[in-house]
Parts: sequence; structure tokens; C-alpha cells
Amino acid sequence: MAEEKKTTTKRKKPKFLRTDWHKKIRLGRGVKKNQKWHGAKGRQNKFRLGRKGRGQRPKVGWGAENDTKNFVAGVEVVRVENLKELAAVKKNTGVIVGSIGKKKRISILEKAKEMGLKVLNRYRKVEEGK
Repeated sequence: MAEEKKTTTKRKKPKFLRTDWHKKIRLGRGVKKNQKWHGAKGRQNKFRLGRKGRGQRPKVGWGAENDTKNFVAGVEVVRVENLKELAAVKKNTGVIVGSIGKKKRISILEKAKEMGLKVLNRYRKVEEGK
């Protein structure tokens, strides 16, 4: 019997958010990018001490298994920032377009469509050219 290759993890991982993000606006009460994890540093910080009801901290055990790393929705993923990198991508691989300008993004999306690659962060606004 041939062994099937695993493509995703079933385990649910918590969102690791900054301590007290919900209390102050500058810690991300209204802005999600400020909620991202910052380690607790205070001497008596209950989060750092691992007290009950305080949420989980990122630790070694939360990472994905080696055979499921770099997979999104069951597809192996490669980050691409230019046409040269796109040309090196293998068939049956997903593409995530990096943070680049609109003109270059459109050219990458067209080339990926020609090559038959699945772009995982394809957004409608860019495709319409608005």
C-alpha cells in the first residue's frame, strides 16, 4: 500500500495576539496590524507567567509538521515578486504574489494564467484594472 502525502494539518491553532490589545487603541483595538504578537516583558505580567484565561503564547510545539509546511489549502506555495521567479515555478504549485506595484502585479497575473498556475492571493480590484 502506497503512503499518501499529507497536505494540510487538521489541528486548530490559536491567534497569537499582543497582551492587552483590546484595552488600548495604539495596541490595535481598531487596527489589526498592531494586534500582532509581541512577547510579554513585565516582571509580574500574568500572560508571561502563563496564568489561566490569558490565551496561548507562541512556542516551539505550535509549528506545522515538516511534511505540511509551505502548503496552503492543500497546494504547495511559492512567493513570487517578479517574472523571473515566476518562470522557475513548477507545475501544480500555488503562487502568492509578493508586495509589489500594480503594473508588475498585472503582468505576473497574466503570465501565471498562461502557465496555468493557481494564484492564491488574486484580488478582483487589480484584475479589473481599477
